[in-house]
Amino acid sequence: MPAPVSPYIEERNGGLCVAGTRVSLDSVVISFQEGDSPEQIVESFSTLKLAQVYGAIAYYLENEETINEYIAEGQRELERTVPPLSQQAPELFARLETARRHLGLKRT
Repeated sequence: MPAPVSPYIEERNGGLCVAGTRVSLDSVVISFQEGDSPEQIVESFSTLKLAQVYGAIAYYLENEETINEYIAEGQRELERTVPPLSQQAPELFARLETARRHLGLKRT
């Protein structure tokens, strides 16, 4: 996917990152979509400056359809290449499921 040009975002190793950092655009966008404020995102990613987060969010909002598809494709690729925990570590998965039921939590 050719990424639109921005001083806040760079393409590196086939992915999009906040320019000058190792923080993926996906990470910032998903935090933003989950309701985190730019200040909360800076707290989560201490290498980012507030201006970089605002720039990344502006980039996302200007290219929302393209970036949402980019994130969805990354998720599909992850699902194709990384087996679920229930297959990777069935014993751990079973213990987590037991703990989840004990706490009354729903699976997400």
